[in-house]
Amino acid sequence: MLYLSFLTLVTLFLYMVAELSALGQVVGALTGLDRLPVIIVECAITTIYTSLGGFKISFLTDVIQGGMVVGLIIVATITVGVKTEIKPELIDSSGLTKPSLLGWQLLYILPVAVLTNDFFLSNFWLRTFSSKSDRDLWIGVSTAMVTVLCILALVGSTGLVAAWSGAWPGNPAQEGSLAFFLLLEKLPGWVVGIVLVMVVSLSTAAFDSLQSAMVSSASNDLFRNRLNIWFIRSMVVLIIIPVVVLALKAESILQIYLISDLLSAATIPVLCLGLVDRLHWWRGFEVVVGGLGGILTVFIFGTIYYGSAAEGSKLLLIQNGLYAEDWGAFGAFVAAPVGGILWGFGALALRLTFQFIKARVRHERFDSLDPPVVVPTVISDSDDQPAVVTASRAGKFF
Repeated sequence: MLYLSFLTLVTLFLYMVAELSALGQVVGALTGLDRLPVIIVECAITTIYTSLGGFKISFLTDVIQGGMVVGLIIVATITVGVKTEIKPELIDSSGLTKPSLLGWQLLYILPVAVLTNDFFLSNFWLRTFSSKSDRDLWIGVSTAMVTVLCILALVGSTGLVAAWSGAWPGNPAQEGSLAFFLLLEKLPGWVVGIVLVMVVSLSTAAFDSLQSAMVSSASNDLFRNRLNIWFIRSMVVLIIIPVVVLALKAESILQIYLISDLLSAATIPVLCLGLVDRLHWWRGFEVVVGGLGGILTVFIFGTIYYGSAAEGSKLLLIQNGLYAEDWGAFGAFVAAPVGGILWGFGALALRLTFQFIKARVRHERFDSLDPPVVVPTVISDSDDQPAVVTASRAGKFF
């Protein structure tokens, strides 16, 4: 639990860095203003209202800010369609309509990265646990899925429009993640103003959820609710300081997400094996060794592929990004889950061997592969109602 809680907090930390970095870059691209004051104001405001209202106020602001995001998409769609002029000569020269090595690689990288990383986003889990019923959860998730699909399709296509209209890469050249806002920068001033307000609202909605999730995860998972919640909130406020510093220095938002994705790709597959009932002999020892081993496997792969330990260590941070036109990033996202599982089974063999020898030396029965013993637990008992009994079993680390 401590290991997984730590990884959850690391993931939330990286997402907070990416969120503030994105906000700063957008404000800089649209207005040319200094990014630091905007970032500080957002951190201060979200800290105040999440401290006073908790996750409930985060839900409320998400509803309001979600409506503003829909407004952003509508305004952007209409104005881009009316004002933007596509230059046919840029379509072929951009190469975006042609197949590429990266395009085929992303068919594997993105599903693995997004699926595994979502396991560590406790702001998703908190919404799951706060649902009144399974039906409400299904309705909420289905609605969000359709909405997000439409938004991503529209926002994603603006990258093509920005490249084909000459708005991107710009002068000086900007990151591809800013293509949408570089396109909007060419629109009338009133559109830019509305977009800027909506972007800040969207960023605030995401950042307050990450803050609340970090407080909840640290309080419940790490400290088992033994520490006063205000101490936890104070710790999160202190953590925001390095978040702001890194956000100002981060040049690539995508790289931040990829670091988090690589960490989860090494950890989640070996963890999910423990959720299979037939693999009841899988222990926390295998999960921890497998997760750390997956990261080590990425380093080993990078060292062999690039012929340098220094380059292998850079691959852990995806410093070359996705656009290096080689197999480095793809190999990393293959090595992480596969290596994690192999290291997990290696740890399993080591543990079983140790426990077998230990049982022989002590003249005891070797029971490490036995099914778990189910312990009945009475959770309610009264004169009016019959006792409700549930079956539970505690997990083991070794």
